[in-house]
Amino acid sequence: MRKIFFLLVFISANQAFAQVQLDSVTIRGNCIQMPFSEQNRAIQVIDRKQIESLPVHSASDLLAYAAGVDLRRRGPNGTQADISIDGSSFDQVLVLLNGVKMSDPQTGHHMMNLPIPLSAIDRIEILRGPAAAIYGVNALAGAINIVTQSPTKNAISVDAYGGSNLQKDTASGDTYYNWGTQASIALAGKKQAQLLSLSNDQGNGYRYNTNFKASKVYYQNHVRLNDKNQLDAEGAYLNNDFGGNGFYAAPYDANSTEKVQTAFGSIRHTFSPNERLTLKPGVGFRYNADDYIFKKQNPSYYQNHHETSVFNAELHGTLRTGGGVLGAGFEYRKEYINSNNLGERTRENTGLYAEYRRAIWQRLNTTAGVYGNYNSVFGWNIYPALNASLSLGPNWKLNGNIGTGQRLPTFTDLYYKDPSNIGNPDLKPETARFGEAGITYQHRMLRTHAAAFYRTVDNMIDWVRESTTTPWQPTNYQTVNTKGLTGDVLLNIASMLHWDQEHPFNIHASYTYLDMSIELPNNALSKYAINSLRHQFVAGASVPVVKNVYLHANARYQYRINGYDYTLLDARLDYKIKSMKLYADVNNILNTQYKEIGAIPMPGRWYVIGAHFEMP
Repeated sequence: MRKIFFLLVFISANQAFAQVQLDSVTIRGNCIQMPFSEQNRAIQVIDRKQIESLPVHSASDLLAYAAGVDLRRRGPNGTQADISIDGSSFDQVLVLLNGVKMSDPQTGHHMMNLPIPLSAIDRIEILRGPAAAIYGVNALAGAINIVTQSPTKNAISVDAYGGSNLQKDTASGDTYYNWGTQASIALAGKKQAQLLSLSNDQGNGYRYNTNFKASKVYYQNHVRLNDKNQLDAEGAYLNNDFGGNGFYAAPYDANSTEKVQTAFGSIRHTFSPNERLTLKPGVGFRYNADDYIFKKQNPSYYQNHHETSVFNAELHGTLRTGGGVLGAGFEYRKEYINSNNLGERTRENTGLYAEYRRAIWQRLNTTAGVYGNYNSVFGWNIYPALNASLSLGPNWKLNGNIGTGQRLPTFTDLYYKDPSNIGNPDLKPETARFGEAGITYQHRMLRTHAAAFYRTVDNMIDWVRESTTTPWQPTNYQTVNTKGLTGDVLLNIASMLHWDQEHPFNIHASYTYLDMSIELPNNALSKYAINSLRHQFVAGASVPVVKNVYLHANARYQYRINGYDYTLLDARLDYKIKSMKLYADVNNILNTQYKEIGAIPMPGRWYVIGAHFEMP
């Protein structure tokens, strides 16, 4: 059965990451920004049209379809999830919103607490490999930058949906269900553009104590003061309340609940006195409150309450010289936590960086960068990077990159304590070295890319224990080496038939192989490292059925290094007419019984119907 399914998957595809019509997209780094087509590193871009074709309603669920990305979910609709890139831990990936870091000093479990509705997202940029020279600390295995829409006209959009697995809760007799609504209002003028997006998702789960309710609101304002100055301000809020059956201490936490509140805001100024120089100062703030109750029937039995506040200030500058582009700047970050378990603690981080990009012989593009980081606890560290691309003609390009990165221990790593877990205040930061070489063929009808990479992580942090009767404790154990191969191919049939991009018809497949060398101390048990992927195959298709009706099919196969594997098949059928789109989704069509993390069973087959309206 598996062989037959793989054959079907291979001739299908994943339109979600069809990188077409992206030459006009500008990839956002800390300082130097450049078009997608001029990038030296391989970057995945998920654009708005691709987002709308997937059977998901949250940003975190969307990332489950990305090549090399391992999304480990604990609940439905983005309730709680960890993110991994190419076998990394959930703490080693940096998530950003419009270039502003979303990392939480308490724990990487909060990385995906994204206070942004799916309706506000324009695209997602995924960078694989250490990226300290681009984004600073904590981008040890890669970075994911979520970019919001920039309105160009007045518009209102509304999305409403509901779903069920048609199964009943044996305790209450209620049918499991979820439903949600999203709405966006865009206002655009000659000098100002505003976007307001709201969403509400809720349901009674898919098994005992997996109910959830999440509300999000996001606002941004872009003001062009004159030809030399512009302001960008944004703010967001998330309230997420959910049952946590099996999330952290299965099977003993069957009655646990958790409530997370996240608030975020930033304001940035862009000053361009001439065509050569651009300066971008900015400030931002992020607040997160996490309230965890082990037994909802008796909250006083065991409860953790954590509040974190992060303030950041930054200045980025770009200077175009006769031979290239020089970027430089600094960032300052202050992290504070007040917790009944972790205590009241503060630490500061300052980063200085510079990078220089130059084209040589019109075919060779090179970028050299360095990031110097000072942390009030761990002191100074320097992280260099070098990448280059060589054009072999109108369609072929070679690329290579050498990079480094760092991940700071979280407050949970250092100070957490309960009967099953004990922190380690003597932990050191993780550091990584990375090398990659790849080749790309780009044509309007066909795109293919292949690459090989090698990553070494020193002082790797993982929670380990000697036996099932001893507590988990984080340890800097030996070096972890990861060798990887990745490749993808896209066939744009719509271009072959000279169709416009409003009529998607393409097939795509990608594969990632990881070979990890992990040496645990004294044959200890690992809490997270053994969950990494060895094989990942992602595929799908967007196919016209009849006029205005399209089928989007997606498949994923994941094989973990502990020998556990599973195959998932999802599909969306949509009907478009004027300003309305009706759609029907089926997730996990094969009703696969699987787990992404720990002992938590994920939902089986799930049916969703919805409608999307746009009113210009």
